[in-house]
Amino acid sequence: MIISFHSILVSLALCCSSALGGNSSVINFQVGVILDLDTQLGHRALDCLMIARSDFYSRHPNYTTRLVLLARDSKGNAIDAAASGLQLLKDTKVDAVIGPQKSSQANFLMNLGERAQVPIVSFSATSPSLQPRTNFFVQTAQTDDTEVGAIAAIVKAFQWNQVVIIYEDSEYGNGIVHYLSNALQDINARVAYKSLIPVSAHEDFILKELYKMMTMQTRVFLVHLSYSLGAKFFLKAKAIGMMSDGYVWIITSGLMDLLSSMNLHVVEAMQGVLGVKPLIPKTSNLDPLRLQKTIFDLANPGYKPADTVSNFEVWAYDTMWALAMAAEQVGTHYPEASYQDTTADLNFSDLFNLPISKRGPKLLKAILTTRFKGLSGMFHLVDGKLYPTSYKILNVVGNGEKEVAVWTQSHGLKRVRRNPVDKFNSTKKEDFSSSIMWPGKSRVIPRGWEVPVRGKKLRVAVAVRPGFEEYLNVMRDSRTGVVHFGGYYIEVFKSVMAALPYAVPYDFFHFEKPDGSCAGSYNDLIHQVFLQNYDAAIGDITITGNRSNYVDFTLPFAEGGVVRIVPITYEDDHGMWTFLKPMKKELWLTSIAFFFATGLAVWILEHRTSSAFRGPPSHHLGMIFYFPFSTLVFAHRERMVSNLARLVVVVWMFVVLILNSTYTASLSSRLTVQRLRPAIADVKELIRKGHSVGCYQGSFVCDTLRGMGFKDSKIKMYRLPEDYKEALSYGSKSDSISAFFDVVPYSKLFLSKYCDKYTIVGPTYRTDGFAFVFPKGSPLVADVSRAVIKLTETGEMLDIQREWSISDPTCNGPDTTVTSVSVSLQSFKGLFAITGAITSSCVLIFIASYVYKNRSSLQQILNSRTTVWSKIKEIGTHFDQRDHSIHPSIMERDPKFKYPKPEVAEIVSSSESVHSSNTNLTVLSLPMNILSTQSNNVAVPNIPTDSTFSNSAVVLPVSEEESNTALMPLTADNSNAKLDS
Repeated sequence: MIISFHSILVSLALCCSSALGGNSSVINFQVGVILDLDTQLGHRALDCLMIARSDFYSRHPNYTTRLVLLARDSKGNAIDAAASGLQLLKDTKVDAVIGPQKSSQANFLMNLGERAQVPIVSFSATSPSLQPRTNFFVQTAQTDDTEVGAIAAIVKAFQWNQVVIIYEDSEYGNGIVHYLSNALQDINARVAYKSLIPVSAHEDFILKELYKMMTMQTRVFLVHLSYSLGAKFFLKAKAIGMMSDGYVWIITSGLMDLLSSMNLHVVEAMQGVLGVKPLIPKTSNLDPLRLQKTIFDLANPGYKPADTVSNFEVWAYDTMWALAMAAEQVGTHYPEASYQDTTADLNFSDLFNLPISKRGPKLLKAILTTRFKGLSGMFHLVDGKLYPTSYKILNVVGNGEKEVAVWTQSHGLKRVRRNPVDKFNSTKKEDFSSSIMWPGKSRVIPRGWEVPVRGKKLRVAVAVRPGFEEYLNVMRDSRTGVVHFGGYYIEVFKSVMAALPYAVPYDFFHFEKPDGSCAGSYNDLIHQVFLQNYDAAIGDITITGNRSNYVDFTLPFAEGGVVRIVPITYEDDHGMWTFLKPMKKELWLTSIAFFFATGLAVWILEHRTSSAFRGPPSHHLGMIFYFPFSTLVFAHRERMVSNLARLVVVVWMFVVLILNSTYTASLSSRLTVQRLRPAIADVKELIRKGHSVGCYQGSFVCDTLRGMGFKDSKIKMYRLPEDYKEALSYGSKSDSISAFFDVVPYSKLFLSKYCDKYTIVGPTYRTDGFAFVFPKGSPLVADVSRAVIKLTETGEMLDIQREWSISDPTCNGPDTTVTSVSVSLQSFKGLFAITGAITSSCVLIFIASYVYKNRSSLQQILNSRTTVWSKIKEIGTHFDQRDHSIHPSIMERDPKFKYPKPEVAEIVSSSESVHSSNTNLTVLSLPMNILSTQSNNVAVPNIPTDSTFSNSAVVLPVSEEESNTALMPLTADNSNAKLDS
């Protein structure tokens, strides 16, 4: 092995000092060091290890263990690193290995360490893909996956939505890409391109990639390259002008950490670059370390003196301390190195026949549990990796770096406060304008994208729908062949692009085949934009969920919605049943039911008191049906005696008034006004009856019809408005359609021309409107959407509509009312509820009063031993009799009621016959004692009370209507006699 002369001298000096100055009982731990000693990082890292070893034992002179460093040069490649590791493990039988320097070198070396049971500790191999492979590999550095959060926070803070990732084709480069892509996806930033640079890439390859990226719109580049390849890359980027105004370059910690070691012309090329770097707390221990490093640097004039200490050097320092602490912990229990010889079991000539260390697993366990406060902060390993800390956001300015922000996992990105008035917690991009110098020495925050100067103009595809020149029209000059585009959509697009805060050159291209025919449907156009054959597309392109999976839409600039156009027909309101149409069936039935219910309620309330509601059963039934219907024309003459009946009638009259007025108005409107009516008013009826419908060819509306349930055979497609106009007019012919479905803007313009023949019926099916189309992730989408909003708010969009006569299409055709509306029950539910409640309450009050007043009689009937039917008949008979207990003032309201006159009363012996021809007399079957007590109501002469008059009757004159009642004998025994009506 060939190692540097400087390293040999240092190793010999350290070994001699340990042997001569130490105690004879010192326990030595052999530690191999595998680094690229011909690089500045490897050279300085070895210096740090030696300085750390010296510092540790000078502070702990009583420790019984000593680390003996055995340095090997890996020469920058994986083969030499593996050979060095094999020699240290097999021949030297080291207890631990520090290294290797690169992630690509660690792949094979960690497997050797696992076979020999010897821990491999690296402070510079930071690829996150290394750790899960073996437990004997320890990373005492921040792995690359811990910094992606800080990088994503930068992209999010400056609102960049597209990023290009540039990484080298190695274990170091590939390990971070997966984590970086996920972090950017979480903040809705799209990775527009991934540039893979080989480790041994020549300048021509780098230039080719740079020119390729220069033609892209994206101007934000994330660079994850090693020291030597990164320096070469930025020198070429500077040479072709990609380190100028408008570009954004972000480098990872691996490159940012070594900025102080780069040549001045490389640093000059990287002016304005942003980078991330683990936050190392400032301690006083760094000053003597820098002084000691300067001595070593002066002893090696081939290297540039370091201005600052890199993180790798700090981690190397802490790694040596951690290993020394672990060795002291293990050495007290295992003072002698012990190996299990495997040569007896395997072929001695086997190259990978390694002795197994018995002290290695104990040393590994001690390293993983070691915790102390080092130069990098708290040294704490979690899952074999250094516990992640915060990150600094640095800006390359002049010959060094400037800290502009700090990122933590708990608080995110926070700007560094330069003076007391600054807001430390601010994360707005405007607050960084004064603290960051961008490439080209600009203080203006880059947008993150540009229209490529060396690229082509935006290729804007134009989808033209024939027949509606107001929206889009294409004219080709027959002499020059130049195509001219015009119309509302073209003017809107031009105004929007002019409203952008920057100039965007573009050209229009008609979406057509070479023969002039249409190149396909709208979905075909969307697919061409998705394939990036076009940079944008304009026209009547509706936003749909499926299309948004392939392209990005701006905010809509025209209203959306799908409507149904049908031919105009008129209602025929001169049929024989027209008088039934003003009200719906349920309203008719409810009204009739309430008519009968009201009549029954009035009869119940008035039957016992009013003569108008008395008589034979046929008279009662007729009165129940007649009375409520007579209120329709206010022809009822019956006088109400009961106050409850009056209340019911008053409320019912109000209901009748409302019903009558509504019916009259609706019927008059039907008979005098001609109304429009669609042939079929419901889409479900169209589907059920198998009617054909139409849509524009290539439109999403045809897919919408299929989603509604229409069969493909019933969907006819048209391109010209004249075609589907004729199809709507054919009527019952085979090639006719019953309805045409189209978007709202075109439907309005179509009806403005043919509004006397066609109309819109049914609901408007919601869609998201027309919008401009751009490729997925295009940075123009956000700015164009803002411009659309601006034009809408300022009224310029409306001015363009007026210019092309599409703002408010006029129509001089018939009334757009398409159907007559019959009055439904819903409109009268409240009214019926009120009258029903009042009527029911009055009836219940009356029944309760009747039961209470006649409780003794009703109780006697119920207690009788007759059948249930007989009891019901008795109760009915009792209710049917007239109630004379009502106050006289109430009875006097009845015009047909007359009190008997006392002077015409005469006594008739029961033995005498009462001729039936005397229609002016009635026999009162009342006990004599009752008659004698009612002298105030009936004038009764002095009637002897002896036995000769025990069976007597009183004959009184009555009204003519009451003269037809049967004569009943009056007996003294009959105490339950009643006054018949």
